[in-house]
Amino acid sequence: MTNTNTISSPQSRRDFWLRWTRLLITIACQNIIVYGVNLADNIMIGQLGDGAELAISGVFIVNQIQFLLQMMLGGIADGTVVMCSRFWGEKNIASIKKAAATAMHFGLILSGLMLAAALLIPGPILSIFTDKADVIAEATRYLRIVCFTYIFFAATQVLLGMLRSVECAMIGFVNSCAALVINLVLNYILIFGHFGAPAMGVEGAAVATLVSRVVEFGIVIFYLAFMDKKLKVKLSDFFRTDREITAKFMKVSLPVFLSGTSWGIAMGLQTAILGHMEDSVITANSIASTLFQILSVFSYGSATAASVMIGKTIGEAASDPDLLKSEIRHRSSRMQGIFLILGALTGLSIFLAKDLIIGFYDVSDTTRDMALAFMTVLSVTAVGTSYQMPCLTGIVRGGGDTRFVLFNDIIFMWCIVLPASFLAFRLGLSPVIIFACLKSDQILKCFVAVVKVNRYRWMKKI
Repeated sequence: MTNTNTISSPQSRRDFWLRWTRLLITIACQNIIVYGVNLADNIMIGQLGDGAELAISGVFIVNQIQFLLQMMLGGIADGTVVMCSRFWGEKNIASIKKAAATAMHFGLILSGLMLAAALLIPGPILSIFTDKADVIAEATRYLRIVCFTYIFFAATQVLLGMLRSVECAMIGFVNSCAALVINLVLNYILIFGHFGAPAMGVEGAAVATLVSRVVEFGIVIFYLAFMDKKLKVKLSDFFRTDREITAKFMKVSLPVFLSGTSWGIAMGLQTAILGHMEDSVITANSIASTLFQILSVFSYGSATAASVMIGKTIGEAASDPDLLKSEIRHRSSRMQGIFLILGALTGLSIFLAKDLIIGFYDVSDTTRDMALAFMTVLSVTAVGTSYQMPCLTGIVRGGGDTRFVLFNDIIFMWCIVLPASFLAFRLGLSPVIIFACLKSDQILKCFVAVVKVNRYRWMKKI
């Protein structure tokens, strides 16, 4: 049983912030590597000459399917983190394994369905995002190979979510470093045809991604089999579920899953709106979004770290409500200050890096100017993203109130952002204005986040 009297001690608080910072930095570094792979893909494909813009657009369209799967699996993995971090605070290892087994079943079923859809009906799926036949043809070449990564990606995400919940995030960083090296080397060889290999273009990039995903999965399996000392997971554990744990998992994870699914679909529709404009808009959106991903890693890392540590705190101090409320107030208020600082630094970094990054691409002046404008918009909205996202998906969701985030996302995205953006599209407004409308919720959600977090009504029993 945890001695709750030690939780508020100076040493315990220092230990909390040390663990939170270590988790934040580890996850952020992992995400730098992950998104660095995407950036490397974009830059290398962007050197293909006359077909560069077409190739970038095709890969970006396919990545919207990957993003949807990533958001849905992220919902499953985040639900795993919320539940397992609470169990970790209680030192309930058996329940952690059962929750992870349930998550694995859902993840594999979901990724299997996405794989089947990508193989059987690639054309109709890709036509949702753009009406340009040449872009769809290029995207289909990429999709037919990269779709085989979905199963490996799903299993890896669930396993990493389980490990993060017990504050074991370093394996994810090591994993991503290996994937980066493999992806860069294979991209160089297969995209351009070096060392006697055929020049495969976007198909070479797809093969490199597939190999990287397989290696990522293999590294996690090796770690769990031979190096893990906390969970001691066996293959047979993933065939053992518990009706009560599954019911709890569904209660906690379903809103997170639906939120991720809703967000992924909404992002796809945003791409579809921009994808039905001139060709340069898709390419500019791809360049700007990739830079944003890699420079916002600390903001996203802070959300996961907050979810884990808030969940663990509630698990440790659940038997003493007064102490719990006191510590949660102390820790969440400091986190909010850190989120704002990270947001300001992220926005400044995007603004300062945009001219440097665009110089790596062999694109037209029109595409270049539009990408710079998109990145300028993101340098402003990144401040909002860095505050509201870790507040809501980190603190609030980690506290157990997963439904609020779902409803909040639905209201802002489906009732405000998408209708306003579609209206701007129909009125023929400039792509930059439409892009700003699509990102406006990142600022608007801040007003909700500051009220929700500081009312402290999000601490729920699981």
